[in-house]
Amino acid sequence: MLLLFLPAWLVDLLLTVLAIAVLIVFLVIVVMSQVYLERRVIARMQDRLGPNRVGPFGVLQPVADVMKLLTKEDIIPSQADRILFRLAPIIVLVPALLIYAVIPFGQGMTIADVNIGILYAIAIGTLTTIGILMAGWSSNNKYALLAAMRAVAQMVSYEVPLVLSVVGVIMLAGSMSMVDIVNTQRHLWYIVPQFLGFFVYFTAATAELNRSPFDLLEADSEIVAGYHIEYSGIRFALFFLAEYLNAFAIAALAATLFLGGWLGPFLPPYIWFLIKSYGLFFILLWLRGTLPRVRVDHLMGFAWKILLPLALVNILITGVGLSISQASV
Repeated sequence: MLLLFLPAWLVDLLLTVLAIAVLIVFLVIVVMSQVYLERRVIARMQDRLGPNRVGPFGVLQPVADVMKLLTKEDIIPSQADRILFRLAPIIVLVPALLIYAVIPFGQGMTIADVNIGILYAIAIGTLTTIGILMAGWSSNNKYALLAAMRAVAQMVSYEVPLVLSVVGVIMLAGSMSMVDIVNTQRHLWYIVPQFLGFFVYFTAATAELNRSPFDLLEADSEIVAGYHIEYSGIRFALFFLAEYLNAFAIAALAATLFLGGWLGPFLPPYIWFLIKSYGLFFILLWLRGTLPRVRVDHLMGFAWKILLPLALVNILITGVGLSISQASV
């Protein structure tokens, strides 16, 4: 109907703006649900009640947390580099939002179905490292700088096996488009032939998220809280928001690459996508409530000595399997 009154380019622009607005509202709800689930699930695993006073079953606790963060005083250290200090949380948050542009929530439910979707998601995700280093450096605090250096070393080290772990999926699908990768899993989810790749991806992604047992940069007993120790108020809230957006993006990408994305019987496609994504997010919570924090030398050695060789072996096995199957046709 809009095409009868408006030019095509303006209709496309309006639809894109509307899709982005819907996506942002959806992501805010997702983040608040993640915060609530994490506090309740971890509490249950530790034989505690968790949040239960604000609203029925404590469901409004994330709203109270957001209000508290937004009304706190925004403090900038007197000796900080003010420009970099202000820019850092924005540079961390923006890539976390941009990743969702290529994630398909269902058939035709993606903002941009580009033919290099997985490459775009990986490239955008690496920009977070720059924001973290800026936050640690600009705070003029030795604990923040030490945490930022640890974070950069950890994220760069685990980026290599994470990227290699998805190569097997790309080889099987013959495409880097997220939609094509999902459509090629109609008969068999890639977690079956690519279980080794899934293990490497999920382990490396957990380290990329700096979540337990790889949360060394937030080790309270050593470096007080990490690279954002000097941040408060809304700027700290932006780091907080980016952390949970990245956690859900990692789970959504895993669901897309290895668990068939939106594919599933009976239920609407987007419901299947959310079930798989929240299921993988629950595993992140389970790991946090179960495993102790690893030592820093073990952390770095695990990336280069275990995950990287496993990712290369997975690529070799996939290539040999494809060659045999093509030769037999």
